[in-house]
Amino acid sequence: MGFKEYIIRRTIYSIAVLFIVIVLNYAIFMLMPGDPIEIMASESFLKPEKVRRLYELYGLDKPPHIRFLLYIRNMLIWEFGYSYAPGSPPVIDEMMKRLPNTLLLMLTSTVLSILLAIVLGVLAAAKRGGIIDSVAVTSSLFLNALPSFWIGLMILLVFGYYLGWIPLGGTVSRPPPTDPIQQVIDIMWHLAGPLTTLTLIGFGGLALILRNTLLDVFTEDYILTAKAKGLSERTILFKHGLRNAMLPLITVIALNFGFILSGAVITETVFSWYGLGRWVFEAVMRRDYPVLQAMFYFIALCVIIANFIADILYGFLDPRVKTGA
Repeated sequence: MGFKEYIIRRTIYSIAVLFIVIVLNYAIFMLMPGDPIEIMASESFLKPEKVRRLYELYGLDKPPHIRFLLYIRNMLIWEFGYSYAPGSPPVIDEMMKRLPNTLLLMLTSTVLSILLAIVLGVLAAAKRGGIIDSVAVTSSLFLNALPSFWIGLMILLVFGYYLGWIPLGGTVSRPPPTDPIQQVIDIMWHLAGPLTTLTLIGFGGLALILRNTLLDVFTEDYILTAKAKGLSERTILFKHGLRNAMLPLITVIALNFGFILSGAVITETVFSWYGLGRWVFEAVMRRDYPVLQAMFYFIALCVIIANFIADILYGFLDPRVKTGA
């Protein structure tokens, strides 16, 4: 099988997975107990005429099969409707408004986690059994086991409350600075807490995967051959070892990037960061199904695309993947 056929097969597979996701995303919210319109009516003391108009607005007065067809159409054209929150803008507008904040937070923390994991993983594997290896493995296991909300709360308590080095929440100061340079500094100041939290919880697992994979690669015959040829340890480590050890890490990195747009729900909530993750938490609290449907679909789409890109990279880096060897 050639590389072209491999790409076609992965494309068909990704489209099939996307269709399954769309169906499950609809079924899950259809089967969930409770009626959000009734909850809204009871909390706001709405009149029956207003309740009926809300059912018509959200299409809840139509038969299930008609709603399903409309749902598929809306997902494909990115028409997510309106939030159940009173006075809220269309879901897609609010999503695009919060998206830059989540991208800034998650992209930065993901890149930092990957770089830190590569450095620690390579050092730990190269110095196996030494102090560096022990420190790297212990710190990675420790930080990987801690819940993100606890790390976030400790950072807020120590560096925000006691030391005052970071703000206790928010994305920008109120009122925000007017000078562009001060605006950037203000955003980075607010970014410090959640960025540190996500970086600390993100690098541990990646570093352990890379370390263990490198140790397995070091036992391969081509590594022994490279040593027999008299190549330097640096050349063996980076040219022969790291390139092959990165293959298993590609999938994990791709999934991390795939979940970027979901935001860190807990971390964004702890630090009151105005992003998609906090929006999901708020939507769960008020049973805002249009928002949750849109975000789950958005997250799944990102993960599918990330996996597709990982498959293509696998095909480039390891010919055995596309040949089925």
